[in-house]
Amino acid sequence: MGAVKPAILALADGTVFTGKALGATGETVGEVVFNTALSGYQEILTDPSYRGQMVTMTYPHIGNYGINAEDIESARPWLAGFIVKEACPYPSNWRSRLSVDEYLCSHGIVGIQGIDTRALTTHLRDQGSQQGVISHVDLDPKRVVQKAKDAPSIIGRDLVKEVTCAKPYEWTEGSGQWKVGLGGAGGAPSHYRVVAFDYGIKYNILRRLVDEGFQVTVVPASTTAEAALALNPDGIFLSNGPGDPEAVPYAVEAVRTLLGKKPIFGICLGHQIMGLAMGLQTYKLKFGHHGANHPVMDIETRKVEITSQNHNFAVRGGGGGGSPGGRDEWTTPYGRVQLTHVSLNDDAVEGLRCLDLPAYSVQYHPEASPGPHDAGYLFHRFTDLMAKGKV
Repeated sequence: MGAVKPAILALADGTVFTGKALGATGETVGEVVFNTALSGYQEILTDPSYRGQMVTMTYPHIGNYGINAEDIESARPWLAGFIVKEACPYPSNWRSRLSVDEYLCSHGIVGIQGIDTRALTTHLRDQGSQQGVISHVDLDPKRVVQKAKDAPSIIGRDLVKEVTCAKPYEWTEGSGQWKVGLGGAGGAPSHYRVVAFDYGIKYNILRRLVDEGFQVTVVPASTTAEAALALNPDGIFLSNGPGDPEAVPYAVEAVRTLLGKKPIFGICLGHQIMGLAMGLQTYKLKFGHHGANHPVMDIETRKVEITSQNHNFAVRGGGGGGSPGGRDEWTTPYGRVQLTHVSLNDDAVEGLRCLDLPAYSVQYHPEASPGPHDAGYLFHRFTDLMAKGKV
């Protein structure tokens, strides 16, 4: 190993942390958030939903099992920067091919280690997520703080256009030997064709759709409703993705046109876009939901699911969130919409179901399987909606 290089992390409110360089040498800017997962750092690194953000891992020792080619969620890491207490330089796992530092270097991702991530996390919880700068090349605190202050907010920025696919393609890979969950997993292929809007879609979502037996066509986020319908789908899937849902009005307009024409299932950003399309509102959370152990209650069954989450925006229902014991229902231009799932951490809206149209969505990531199989039913529900629509 070479000489340890100093690095600095500066937040827009003037808070400064000094540490050691990690990853590619350089300087980067992004919204600083924290993720409470104990493992899964490789999936976090390659989740397109983190575009424009720098991720702080609250677990202190990151990289002990290295990086492999099988556990990525997209073709490359998309996050703006990576912040850890300690990056393991010598991973130990039979599938490991690279260390975290080597992986970040190979993709030009700037990071920092050796800082007090507990103090940073507490600060972000108290003061909220904010813009920050990691620098290996400029170690002057005042200058780097000013760069963070000058950085554009994530609010109103269309980050989806930076991560979506360039053209439509077919996806045929399932979960293989890792196949889990309910419904069509392991069964014969169905005759249902699903058009999946790529707002920053993760590989494992696509695998789970294939596990259900669907024929999956992935289309760019800018695809119009007319173009999607021309593919003659039985259902429409709305994927996860980064940033502010109000910054992608073209996606909202497409979904607004598709509502009622085909069954729709949305996850994460897709959930927020569906909410906006129906006339609900979205808002920015103070520090977002980022982790693999968020408790969410299914209001109908009153079962609690352990969920994986990654979002800084949420849907505001008819005047607020929801009560875990209630059955909130709102009237929209597209009929009645019911709250189906609620966060037990902060009462945020975690699931919606249209009562007069075949459409539903959840804010969390059912494909990530932290429960591990708590939310597998959500994919089979999509099959049921399409079966009801078949003549």
